[in-house]
Amino acid sequence: MNSKMLKSFRTSMLVPLTVLCVATVAQAQTAKPIASSASMPMGGMQSGAAGSADMKQSMMSGMDSMQKMQMSGDTDKDFAMMMKIHHQGAVDMAQMELAHGKSPVMKAMAKNIIAAQKKEIAQFDRWLATQK
Repeated sequence: MNSKMLKSFRTSMLVPLTVLCVATVAQAQTAKPIASSASMPMGGMQSGAAGSADMKQSMMSGMDSMQKMQMSGDTDKDFAMMMKIHHQGAVDMAQMELAHGKSPVMKAMAKNIIAAQKKEIAQFDRWLATQK
């Protein structure tokens, strides 16, 4: 794989992540702060607010994992590894929706996302196992 292809791959993965980070920072600067559950009386934090904070933390953790991932130089392998992290983030967020969400429509979507993303994660795992 040549360096031009690797640079293009990295750019295609990092541009959406950068946009997401900028949007998250902008939202954080304009959003009302959510008080920590540790400083609130029992039951003081609404389930939805806790779920939203957990989702944001999960997303940030996944982005951090992708940014810290050592690139192998093999586009296929790097794609599979990064997409696996990305898909796991979607599963984590969907599970938080099931735990904290109220909309039956969103809960149904979350269930579908979990099933689809777990299937694709398994496909990535099987393929990666053949690449050792």
